[in-house]
Amino acid sequence: MDIADLLSPEGVVLRGAMSSKRQALGAVAEVAANAFKLDSAKVLEALLEREALGSTGLGYGVAVPHARVEGLDRVCGVFVRLEQPVAYEALDDRPVDLLFGLFAPLTAGADHLRALAVVSRAMRSPELRERLRQAQTVDGVQALFVQTGSAAAA
Repeated sequence: MDIADLLSPEGVVLRGAMSSKRQALGAVAEVAANAFKLDSAKVLEALLEREALGSTGLGYGVAVPHARVEGLDRVCGVFVRLEQPVAYEALDDRPVDLLFGLFAPLTAGADHLRALAVVSRAMRSPELRERLRQAQTVDGVQALFVQTGSAAAA
C-alpha cells in the first residue's frame, strides 16, 4: 500500500486556520466530504467517536484521525496542514499542525490497519514532517508523499 495512492488533489488542504481540536477534526471531515462525496456531519461524528476512545495525536505535531464511514469502497485519506498548531492531547502533549485523516469502508478489514501503519510510519520521519510544513502547494505535498512511497518500496 502506497501513501500517495490514498490522497486525491481535493484531499489536500494547506494553511487551514483552526483554534481547537474539534475545529481541526471538522476541517478534516469537510475535506474528506468534498474529496470523497460524503456527508461531512457523519464523517465528523465518526472521527469524534474514534477520538473519544483515545487521542490520535502521534506526537511531533502530527495526528492521524481515522474512522470507518459509510459510502466508501476503499481506504482513502486527506491531509490538512494547519496555519497554527492546536492543542490535541497528543502522546507528547505538543500541539498538532499536520493531520492525515484516514477513512475506511464500514466493512474494511486489514486494509484499514495497513493504511494506518503506512501513514504512521511515514509521519514519524522528521525530514518528511519538516518538508510538509514548508511545502507551498498541494502538488508539492503530493510529491512528498509520492517520494515517501517510492522510498518505502525501495
